[in-house]
Amino acid sequence: MRGESGNTANPGRGKRGEPGNATDSATEPEGAANAVAQPSAREFSVIVPALNEEAQLEETLLAARAALGPDVEVIVVDGCSQDRTKEIAAKHGTVIAAKRCRGAQLQAGARAATGGILVFLHADTRLPPGSADAIRSAVAAGAGAGCFRFALHPTPRAIHYRVLEKSVNWRTRFFKTATGDQAIFAARAAYDACGGFPAFPVLEDVAFVQAVSAVTRFQLLSLAARTSSRRWDRGFARTVFTHLTLRAAFALGADPHRLNRYYYGKKSVDASANRSVRARLRIARKARQEEVRGRLG
Repeated sequence: MRGESGNTANPGRGKRGEPGNATDSATEPEGAANAVAQPSAREFSVIVPALNEEAQLEETLLAARAALGPDVEVIVVDGCSQDRTKEIAAKHGTVIAAKRCRGAQLQAGARAATGGILVFLHADTRLPPGSADAIRSAVAAGAGAGCFRFALHPTPRAIHYRVLEKSVNWRTRFFKTATGDQAIFAARAAYDACGGFPAFPVLEDVAFVQAVSAVTRFQLLSLAARTSSRRWDRGFARTVFTHLTLRAAFALGADPHRLNRYYYGKKSVDASANRSVRARLRIARKARQEEVRGRLG
């Protein structure tokens, strides 16, 4: 479920070769997942899993290039989008096709990446100015991995949104955990040493941070990456509760694939989010019970 932990990773940046020109690789998911990184002199590779993100993606990629420099390698791993996501991504970097699973998409992107430092970015998350220097300083100081502070855009005025921001950052600081909304980064050596992202449809970020923290120091940067508030805008309490119950079930040993099916099924997140709180609790208990039965049987 989690990557194998090796010896403490050397957080230094490996030099790996000049990459080819960015292309739209409209291949089968399996072929893309087997892509192998070529030698490169790139310092940073940005990996963005995407699915129908035409409204958010371009601003995210422009911000990433501005934050990390014009030579940053940009890889967008598309999960079979039905909109202009691939077209937009192709203007900014390499496009890889992969199955619709965020963990698998991140795996595919990391395999293809040629940079010494990998930055995993959600399609609606903006990197701040100064990101390159902040990451360099952290890695030079011995942190083989880390993340940015969590913040929302547009900047929220309502107090419950500000409490959410502070709570996520407090959790990261004291429990050494993080989510993909915080733009997780890792030196290539640390990423390889921990086994990389698991192919989970949900909670792949939590599992990865646990794994990479076992092989290197994980650091929370002082800069904030800003993630769209759209999920919380559709139902703040409901979204927070869903995230907390997913994390709790995962911590108790529930299989992320089962959690994904129970919570989201074949419907969209928005549709499944209409279930009541009591129904969600029943679902979480059922997922845990089935996991226990599977282990015993």
